Amino acid sequence: MIPLRPLGVGEILEGSFGTLRRHWRTALGISLAVAVTTQAVTTVVTGVWFRDNPGFEYLDNPASATPGETLDAIGESLPGTAVTSLVSLLGSIIATALLTVVVSRAVLGRSTSVGDAWRSARPQLLRLSGLLFLLPALIVGVFGVAVAPGLLISAAGAKAVGVGVALFGSLAGMAGAAWLWVQYSLAAPALMLERQGVIASLRRSAKLVRGSWWRIFGVQLLAVFLVFVVATVIGIPVGIIEMIFTGESVTSGTIGWSTLIISGVAAVISTTLMAPITAGVTALLYLDQRIRRESLDVELAQAAAK
Repeated sequence: MIPLRPLGVGEILEGSFGTLRRHWRTALGISLAVAVTTQAVTTVVTGVWFRDNPGFEYLDNPASATPGETLDAIGESLPGTAVTSLVSLLGSIIATALLTVVVSRAVLGRSTSVGDAWRSARPQLLRLSGLLFLLPALIVGVFGVAVAPGLLISAAGAKAVGVGVALFGSLAGMAGAAWLWVQYSLAAPALMLERQGVIASLRRSAKLVRGSWWRIFGVQLLAVFLVFVVATVIGIPVGIIEMIFTGESVTSGTIGWSTLIISGVAAVISTTLMAPITAGVTALLYLDQRIRRESLDVELAQAAAK
């Protein structure tokens, strides 16, 4: 799937797309199953909690709402948001685990069934869950600490100063969050492929990223851009279809089941196509860093020859 030497950016992307082309049944089967399951739950929960609830209009137009109305709307949205976020995270854990196994074996020229991928990934799912819970918590924590001083100053009465400090803090928080995202972006494949623990995989990622932060940031940012482009390409016709057949969109104050279902189908298509690509890019970045640092290409060549 890839040349057994340090990889260029184009080779990482080509390897990711090549895995999807050659092993599409397994890769798309995994991502489709996860996407359908998580999106079905999300659609139902959204319909039950958010559909035809005028109170949530205050979240779209906070300037026209009193603080009490805004807080009530946020409070009402929390249960649904928590459920959908948890389901999405669990889906991400399973998809990441299985697709990492598929990509790692594709590098050696070996096919993997969904059953084989599941059996290989299952022992690591609990640790991967801990990792994928911990990383967002770290990122949110860093951003929160950066913004907190400005919010406290504003709450004390110095609103103009507080807004300025909060704005500066948000910029610093985004920079810190981006640094953490890249620093630990290789933790998931390290955990899956080396059978590392949560903390050990974070340390392993930091070690592999050291000295290559900007390169890995660029490749990961390119992968995010590809996801955005695909989501946009799918989203434009979906939005038109929604307006033609339902006369409403998911951004309106009241949304019907037809709109939710159409949007859900679009989300399933987008996730099914892009989950293997993003997982492939991350796994190949991990392998590339090990080739550059640890001569993993020699071990891969020997394994591929067996």
